[in-house]
Amino acid sequence: MTIAEVCKRCGVTADTLRYYERVGLIPPVGRTRGGIRDYTETDVNWITFIRCMRSAGLQVSALVRYVALFRKGDASLPARKAILVQQRALLAKRLENLRDVLGRLDAKIANYEERCAVWERKHLRK
Repeated sequence: MTIAEVCKRCGVTADTLRYYERVGLIPPVGRTRGGIRDYTETDVNWITFIRCMRSAGLQVSALVRYVALFRKGDASLPARKAILVQQRALLAKRLENLRDVLGRLDAKIANYEERCAVWERKHLRK
């Protein structure tokens, strides 16, 4: 697959794909004889995985470590799992914090509407 096809399929820019490869977020992509990137389904799966993890807030450095360990083979399974477990714990904490913020916003909105209505009745009625 060409970079343009992968961009369209995955919803990313060519610059993003090159960045992913350059920093090690995805394994090196194969090349044609002419040196043009030639993406496979496996590459697309990596891109999808990385985008999912990044959208969940996982750190680039953790994902780079994960990919590097993956390239070392099955001997790195425990270390890879440890990264995922650690990132899950961080994500769970962020989710807890977001739920707290959401609750505060809901209360603020409900309170705001009550106060706004009171103010309008007091100041806008003639």
